[in-house]
Amino acid sequence: MAERCEQVNQNIGKIVKNNLVGGIAWGLGATIGVSIVLAIITLIFRQINLIPVVGNFVASVVEFISENNPHLIK
Repeated sequence: MAERCEQVNQNIGKIVKNNLVGGIAWGLGATIGVSIVLAIITLIFRQINLIPVVGNFVASVVEFISENNPHLIK
């Protein structure tokens, strides 16, 4: 029984190290993946000229809100 406890205690450091490295790799992979997907979506939106449409829509919403709620803008 004591031998088994020693084995588990020796393996805890290895387990922590493996989980740390795995977590860092997962986070890095997720970050790179999201960056690639957002870059592709941006390129697609540029090709179909959707960005100005969205920008105009947001501008009109902001204008509407500021006209109806002048106390929001100081």
